[in-house]
This record gives sequence, structure tokens and C-alpha cells, in this order.
Amino acid sequence: MPLPANGTVWPPRDLDPVTARLSVWSAWYSGDSDHLSDLYGGTLAGDPGNPASGPLAPDRPGLRGRVGRTLARWFWGTPTAETERRTKLHVPLAGDIAATSADLLFSEPPTFTAESDATQARLDELVGDGLHADLLEAAEVCAALGGVYLRTCWDTSVRDRPWLGVVHADAAIPEWRWGQLTAVTFWQVVHRDGSEVWRHLERHEPGLILNGLYKGGLTDLGKIQDLSAHPATKGLQSMVETRVPDGLTAGYIPNMRPARVWRDTPAGAHLGRADFSGTESLMDSLDETYSSLMRDIRLGKARLLVPETYLQSQGRGKGATWDSERELYTPMDALVGTTQAGGLAITPAQFAIRVTEHLETARALTDQIVRMSGYSTQTFGTADQVAVTATEVTARERRSLITRDRKTGYWSPGLAERLRVLLAIDAAHFRSGVTPERPTIKFGDSVSEDPASLAQTAQLMRAAEAASTETLVQMMHPDWDDPQIQAEVKRIKDEGAMSVPGSGVGMGPGDTGPGAPFPPDGEDEPAEE
Repeated sequence: MPLPANGTVWPPRDLDPVTARLSVWSAWYSGDSDHLSDLYGGTLAGDPGNPASGPLAPDRPGLRGRVGRTLARWFWGTPTAETERRTKLHVPLAGDIAATSADLLFSEPPTFTAESDATQARLDELVGDGLHADLLEAAEVCAALGGVYLRTCWDTSVRDRPWLGVVHADAAIPEWRWGQLTAVTFWQVVHRDGSEVWRHLERHEPGLILNGLYKGGLTDLGKIQDLSAHPATKGLQSMVETRVPDGLTAGYIPNMRPARVWRDTPAGAHLGRADFSGTESLMDSLDETYSSLMRDIRLGKARLLVPETYLQSQGRGKGATWDSERELYTPMDALVGTTQAGGLAITPAQFAIRVTEHLETARALTDQIVRMSGYSTQTFGTADQVAVTATEVTARERRSLITRDRKTGYWSPGLAERLRVLLAIDAAHFRSGVTPERPTIKFGDSVSEDPASLAQTAQLMRAAEAASTETLVQMMHPDWDDPQIQAEVKRIKDEGAMSVPGSGVGMGPGDTGPGAPFPPDGEDEPAEE
């Protein structure tokens, strides 16, 4: 299919529910107070995820009255008077949840295994070129926006090999057939001048990539322009043949399905949901709780109520000013004297700060948000910080690890296909000479064993003659490749052969005194006489 026609409404109207909800998740993920204020207190006041009450609706009769009724539903929807400074605080818990999801998946780089040795060697070169950092970014965005796109990029003026790029879910228009992605159009604003907007559209189809530059308005693409009309698209080709007819050069990886908010919407039925989907009102209440605590702290400042006549005058006709940050006193226009005589004496004033009540409320809200997002509170460090074994950590973080396993079920096939297409592009455009294949993906351990515990296990296995030196080295260094492991095994055997007999420590294979090591692999122990 060609690129959109001139004057097309953008984003497309059928994606209004998806676009509206993505804007909500994006605001919470950003951690930006201004973004949240604009979202809930501006044109999206009320239910920002519902396009019928937001700016995406074709007509919005009685908007002012509806906004007035719905502002009170959200803490971030309450306007701040122009004469007052904004005192609302934002706890960036949504961003923390998304980052934790990425750490659980890719804190340790995954391993990719191909059947062919030549393909494996080339795959190691391609994934070793910054793929781990890209996967961390992709996994975090995926958890925040419900999914992420990975596209294959190549440009000989930039790199001598292809690579995988990350595209956020709110910058893509997908097309589905039987639940499978058949095409996708990525778009970005390359220039904006008032109501004039320049957009670059990049459409991926099987075997083909189309580029288009549009000059339009805030809600429509306008007219297509020559790609050389803007520096951001200058040098791009309007049509690129990928030479890979059996696959898209872009793919979608969902975070978690189903997306409950639009499961009955055809345009979004196959998309994923954000980790914190459904917790927006709780996060709003969490911000209100911390803002209330800080309000107590501000009101709890010790002050002295002092008659204004006790203080120095500003001069005849100049009036008086009040500094809210005065450490001690506040002038009061009142009679001087005792309280019994109807006057005002110097009076101390200090309100109580309800720290415990606020923190307990915040802790309860945080625990509920984390639990509804699919994680254990232990994962976020809210439990007792006591040194425990990896087995105990796994037991405490069971819910988080279950969520991680569910996500790997989406990431494994999606990432494997992206790597197959990456190898195919590499063979077609860079003449690598390897056979493209889908590699097997093994995710790293999310909970690392304590080195002391591993060493004790290795010692017991060695004493029981239940593992070879190579196996023990692999267990102690799971991130090492085969050459590193073999080199370490050789060094261990060489050091054992050079040990001084009779020392009792680090003895050679022929020694039989206390502390003597077991024979090298393949050799029998001396028979007892």
C-alpha cells in the first residue's frame, strides 16, 4: 500500500482510543509535573484516556461545564491559583516500575545461540555492537507504553553492519491481520513552527520500506513534500527494497496481553498494556498524599503572632508587607495587651505534622500499585534489607519472577525473529555470506547467586566427585564463553601441577597429605593399600 494521501487526519481517527490512553501512560512514565498538569488540568481534564471527553472528540459540547464537574476527580486536575506557587509533588513510581521491569529482563545480557558456527560468529559480532543497551531501553519503554517496536536499520555511512533500533509505541501506526503485524508506519515530527508541522513517515511492508515527508497542520498531514526539502530526510530514498521478502524489517513486542482498556477495540486489540495500567488513580492519590505531607511541614513552621505595632513601620503611606518565609514572627493588626483585656499578646503557633499517618498511607498505596503492576514489594526494596540466599530472594520475589517469565514468553519469539531479519539484511546488503536463522535465546538470571554460596557449592561438588573442573568453572563464571572457561581450566591444572608437595595447601596431584586436591579429570585416585 502507498503512503497516506494528502490531507489525511493524523493520527488516524480509528486509533483515538489507543492514542488517548498512550498519552496518559506517557505522562505518568515521564515523571514530569508539567506534563501531568497539562494532561489532567488542561484539555484532557476528566478521563484523559477517554477520547470522548478529550481533544480527540470531533465535537465537545459543554466542555467547560463538564471540565468543572470532573476536575475534582483527579488531584492533578485541580487548578492552582495564579497568585500561588504550585505545591503539588509527583512521585515517579511509574518510571521506577518500568525501569525495574527492564532490569529483571536484561540486567544480564541474554545469550543467542545459532546452529551454524559461521552464523554464530557473525551473530556475536552484530549483538556485541551495543544491543544490550538497546534492549534495556526497549524493555523499559515496553513496560511503560504497553509494547515497543524494533526495526532493522542500515546505513553504510554510519556503520559497516546493520543494527536494531527502538521505536516507541506512540510513534507507530500498526496494521494487523489475524493477530499478526503485516505493516507498520513510523512517524516523527521533524519541525514545528506554530500550527505548521512537518512529519516524516516511514512505512515498513514485506520486502519494502517507503519514506515520505509531509507539511501540514496539528491534526492533518497536509501535502507530501520532496524528501530533500528538510535536512532530517535529505538523502533518504522514497522507496527501499529490503531484499528480504519473507519478513518485515520491523516488529512489535507486547509487554503483556490482553490490554484490558481496549480489548474490544479492533485497532488496539493486539497491542499490549502498560505495567501500571489501571493504577493511574492510585498514583494520583499517592502524589496527593505526599503533597499533603509537605503541606503539613510548611504549615508546621514555628511562628510568633505579634501585634503589628510591635514591628518596625514601612513608613507613612507605604503600607506593610508580609514575608511568608520569616523564621519567627508574623505581624498581626490587633490591639496590644493581654487576651483577657481583648488584646493580642505575643502568641506562639505551630501545627502538628502528621508524619506517621501520611507515610503509612503512602506505603499502603505504593504496595497496592506495585502489586497491581505484577511485582513483589521486595523487588522495590520496601521489605527488610537483610542479607539472604538466592533461594530466599526467589521465594520473596515470586510474583516479580512470574511476571518476568510471562514477559520472556513475548520477548523470545519477537526478538528471535528480529535477529533473523537482521542476519538476512546483513547477508543481502553487507555480503556476510552467512545463512540467516532464528537463534535460540536464553535470558540471564534475574537473581544472582552469592559468590560465597557458589564457592561452597563448588567445594562440596568437588569433594563428592560430582563435577569436573570445567563444570565448576562454568558454574562460578556463567558469563564466560568457552575459550575463557578452557583457559581457566588449564591455569587451574597448571597451578596444581606446580604446587609444592607436602605443604598441605595447593598440593599437586601426586600428594596424599591433608588438604591434597582431587586428581585431575580423567585420572584415578591412588588405590588404598
